[in-house]
Amino acid sequence: MKRILIGLSTILTLAWAIPVVSAAEETQPDATIELREGAVAAGIGFSWGSGTLTFKGKTYPVSVSGLSVGSVGISRASASGNVFGLKDIKDFDGNYTAAAAGAAVGGGGGVTTMRNQNGVRIDLTSTTQGVKLTLAAGGVSLKIKQ
Repeated sequence: MKRILIGLSTILTLAWAIPVVSAAEETQPDATIELREGAVAAGIGFSWGSGTLTFKGKTYPVSVSGLSVGSVGISRASASGNVFGLKDIKDFDGNYTAAAAGAAVGGGGGVTTMRNQNGVRIDLTSTTQGVKLTLAAGGVSLKIKQ
């Protein structure tokens, strides 16, 4: 009986530890992204034209369209974030749609979480104070520039 209890205790301990390790692995980004261009005009909105993706020690230029800023009068805005689920650079290109509601960040910014058709997830935070990022109705198109 004692051996059965020890065996059962060991199995339960291992079963509990495995999900914790998996969750910890998901917190490590595969890449980082920075967006820092553009202008906002009243009633027009905003769409970044470019940014950079850093993946496996290499920096790639990125074109961006469909990301709007919820503020008027901003001449320059910037955002940065972590990229998860990116195992191959080919999987980065695509249309990113909202994956979760944004969380508030100090200084009036927020986190926008979006995912593409390849399962790549980006947690993007506005770094220009007072700027709230919103995705266009059809999502955000991100593509490595050639």
